[in-house]
Amino acid sequence: MSNKPGQTLLPIARASISVALGRTIEAAEDAVWLQELGACFVTLTQQGQLRGCIGTLEARRTLLADVKANALAAAFRDPRFAPLTLKELDVTEIEVSLLSPMQAMSFDSEAHALAQLQPGIDGVVLEFERYRSTFLPQVWEQLPTAPEFIAHLKRKAGLPPDFWAESMRLQRYTVSKWTEGGVT
Repeated sequence: MSNKPGQTLLPIARASISVALGRTIEAAEDAVWLQELGACFVTLTQQGQLRGCIGTLEARRTLLADVKANALAAAFRDPRFAPLTLKELDVTEIEVSLLSPMQAMSFDSEAHALAQLQPGIDGVVLEFERYRSTFLPQVWEQLPTAPEFIAHLKRKAGLPPDFWAESMRLQRYTVSKWTEGGVT
């Protein structure tokens, strides 16, 4: 996979956060493809530990606007963390994950749904009534089996890990991701 998009997206994400913290950094924003609709997640880590992750599941604004907005949200509005500080910025690594369009899954049981999942490849959106959650494909690194992955996805949505209903909906997607320091 080419790092070309990453060489554009990562500096834009870092510049957005830096400017919000009062440090001016320039990033090229003139690539034509940045004006296409796109959905991405921006993940922040410090020493390999999550420090913020916010994203968009469906392309509803330009990729440029989405990267900027999600970088700011990951840095300052992830409810799991205090807002990022200027002191932390230099030890924070940024990852941008560009999402493919959603693909609805068809299944007749939980076992059937689990059998279709591709560990390490599929990101999954789980929906049941008002409950909704997603895991990026990167989460397979911590939850390597489909039953474990889905159980934690249900818990994230606020459902019991053993919950299942016929009206459960699953969608999957893939990502192209870039991390500062190289393609991953």
